[in-house]
Amino acid sequence: MIRWDAHMCLPLHPQASFAPIDLLRASGLNYVSINVGMDMNPLSQIMSVIAGYRATIAAHPDRYVQVGGVADIERAKAGGQIAVGFDLEGAIPLLEQADMVALYARLGVRQIHFAYNRNNSVADGCHDVARGLTALGRRMVAAVNAAGLLMDCSHTGRQCSLEIMAASGQPVIFSHANPLALVEHGRNITDAQIRACAGTGGVVCVSGVSKFLGTNTPTAQDVARHAAYVADLVGVQHVGIGLDNGFSEPGLNDRPPGDFDPAYWWPEPAGYVNAITGVCYTPIDTWSKLASALQATGMRAEEVALVLGGNMLRVAQQVWGSAT
Repeated sequence: MIRWDAHMCLPLHPQASFAPIDLLRASGLNYVSINVGMDMNPLSQIMSVIAGYRATIAAHPDRYVQVGGVADIERAKAGGQIAVGFDLEGAIPLLEQADMVALYARLGVRQIHFAYNRNNSVADGCHDVARGLTALGRRMVAAVNAAGLLMDCSHTGRQCSLEIMAASGQPVIFSHANPLALVEHGRNITDAQIRACAGTGGVVCVSGVSKFLGTNTPTAQDVARHAAYVADLVGVQHVGIGLDNGFSEPGLNDRPPGDFDPAYWWPEPAGYVNAITGVCYTPIDTWSKLASALQATGMRAEEVALVLGGNMLRVAQQVWGSAT
């Protein structure tokens, strides 16, 4: 069994500790995608973070494997390491240049979505005015497909995400998203979005964030309930896990430099209070409890294996191997 967490966040600082990654490795996780930047982060910060994270991975080959393809995940599992890939949350760091996608791919980015909550020149955010995928956005989708990256629709406007999925020639994922039918929140996704994702052959990875699960103390059982909803709607082969755990580090400032307004990116009318300061995440040991929680919803052992990583492995095999 491959266990795959489709999205988590360390401090966006080149000296960020990988201690949370070590805990995930100890819990049996085989692959994790780490965020390296969002639309609010300037290119200088993102490049510094990528360089720092890559250096940490390279300095500890007994613990981590930098992922270029699925074979690296299999190698990490065999060697007792954890495989690490990067993800980018938003298109502003692409500088409106489709060629930037392939550059990020060479630096270890394995998945990308185009808008972090707010609109940009490429796509719509989920907490902004609906416009749809732009002409530049369609070129960016083609660039993501050509570079063999996972096309992600998390944080994206609902209609825009449908247009991205229609434009993509490869399976599309939601790396950390929850069903709107269970919890009313602008970050959660509709049944139409879930069905469209499944229609591409993709995977909806359920997050462990309190606001999106509808509880102040999220547990493995809450995650499993949302995963079971997606499985009942479109089939267990389209469900995954992206807990979206966020970690801070005392004395380490990872805020974007300059004039950064958290209330813009996490607006109070959308259900946030003091940006994301009140958000809670599932405990770090959640991965050790997910299998039994999923089985308690009625899933068979082989179905649980698909949700915990088999489905994302299948999609990655197709997409990462398609680079032109």
